[in-house]
Amino acid sequence: MVRNRSNSGLVYSSEHGRMCPGCGKPVAACACRKQGAEGSPGDGVVRVGRQTKGRKGKGVSLVSGVPLPEAELKQLAKELKKKCGTGGTLKDGVIEIQGDHRDLLVDLLSAKGWKVKLSGG
Repeated sequence: MVRNRSNSGLVYSSEHGRMCPGCGKPVAACACRKQGAEGSPGDGVVRVGRQTKGRKGKGVSLVSGVPLPEAELKQLAKELKKKCGTGGTLKDGVIEIQGDHRDLLVDLLSAKGWKVKLSGG
């Protein structure tokens, strides 16, 4: 029986850890993820939500789905933190702003011309 290489199904290697299903390389050295990371448009909607999970009850506002490359996303995160007067970070393409600033973030992002929705409860 000949196995189709693109359908091999290797998900984990004890030597390299998690494997990318697209290119078959370790996730840390994935070639296909780097190609799609440059300004991936998603569905065109920027979502602003709030989360307390894993933060000992402290809430953060999350901004996801912004269609910008990594460098411009960092600059946007810096600008949003300054406007909110608080700290924050950028993790995996999601901007985290300390505190509940959802209404202010929606106004700021809408002024930049993006379609913005509140997500979560």
